[in-house]
Amino acid sequence: MWDVEIRGMASGHAIIAASIFMATIMPAVLVEKFSVYGTHLVWLYSVAGSVAVVNIAVFWLLGISPPTKKNTLSYKLSKLFRSCVYFLLSCLFFHTVVVLYGAPLLESALETFSLAVLLSTFTTLRCLCILGPNIQAWIRVFSRDGAMSVWDTSLQITTGCSVVGAWLGAFPIPLDWDRPWQVWPISCSLGTTIGFLTGLLTAPLWIRWHRKQLTYKLK
Repeated sequence: MWDVEIRGMASGHAIIAASIFMATIMPAVLVEKFSVYGTHLVWLYSVAGSVAVVNIAVFWLLGISPPTKKNTLSYKLSKLFRSCVYFLLSCLFFHTVVVLYGAPLLESALETFSLAVLLSTFTTLRCLCILGPNIQAWIRVFSRDGAMSVWDTSLQITTGCSVVGAWLGAFPIPLDWDRPWQVWPISCSLGTTIGFLTGLLTAPLWIRWHRKQLTYKLK
């Protein structure tokens, strides 16, 4: 059972990682003078959109989703609406946190919010796919020893890596190097993307290595 779960996770993570590379390559074909630095917001939203679509498809195909008590259309629409609201609130939350950490309040507001969208795609969207719009479940997963499945553990790892990556990406910005990737928020969005990719790679390896210490019941 462990091997099946971990192989499924590794395959799903590989597909999601591949979608990031495809989202970097495709705009270069379709958009004139495209570059990760020069047309950074195009790249950022290309990655965010690609990861969002692939995340939802992968978790749906793998059957990784919270059990539902009702199957009525109204309940599904209500769940979809709450998920959209949670995602928007997450974007506003990350935007606020980034501003509090020193990002311009009004100048480059679009760039700051775009970084918040990318962070929410790497973190909150995965919470919605795995746990649904259930705040209590989110608190449980991110509390000490709160993971109840390998997917909960992967969620902890990818979320932590994404946030730490964005934080580390901010360090080169004030340095007087005059590099194109020091323009706000390029290094932060690259940092969170690299962090997310690191989390995707690390999660199945870490779970496999520590499987004897993990005592939760698999779903």
